Amino acid sequence: MNTPVTTIDLLRHGEPAGGPRFRGTVDDPLSETGWMQMRAATADGQWDRVVCSPLRRCREFAEELALQRGLDCRVEVDFREISFGLWEGLTAAQVEANCGEALARFWQDPVACPPPRGEPVADFSARVEGAWQRLIADARGQRVLVVAHGGTIAMLLRGVLGMPLSHSWRVRMGYAGQARLRLDHTPYGLLTALLRLDPGV
Repeated sequence: MNTPVTTIDLLRHGEPAGGPRFRGTVDDPLSETGWMQMRAATADGQWDRVVCSPLRRCREFAEELALQRGLDCRVEVDFREISFGLWEGLTAAQVEANCGEALARFWQDPVACPPPRGEPVADFSARVEGAWQRLIADARGQRVLVVAHGGTIAMLLRGVLGMPLSHSWRVRMGYAGQARLRLDHTPYGLLTALLRLDPGV
């Protein structure tokens, strides 16, 4: 018996303007390099629809790609990046200089030691998972491109790989990094396989 198969490509945004920094809710656009990275990453892809984060570094490219290919593009607000609270907009060196111990604790255990006034990782996980379940239900049997963030993709892959929440940040995706998931909708439940992982640059 044939069962529906959904293919979901997860694509992290390219390099944003302003360089590397804690950029959760900070809404910078892509740099020129970032645009080139994204166009190269999607040159050969074939999809039925595009889903993206509402933040500019994801949305503007996703909308351009969808327009060029005549695809529907849906903005999923719950695929936005985690908020880094008081660290938003700061470089790692700036945070290290002022909050070195807190930063070390965050990388070691982000669940127990979130950034000050940042979004708790458990809350981030719950909203990303809710958006993921809505996508699965809505895109059954389709090929979908999801343009999102390093943290969002790490959270999705953590769930697929069965990693504990405290290990979420061990999944690293570089700019324009990609992962392909195959979802088989069987009579016995949903079977998910990681088919490809390209960590990007």
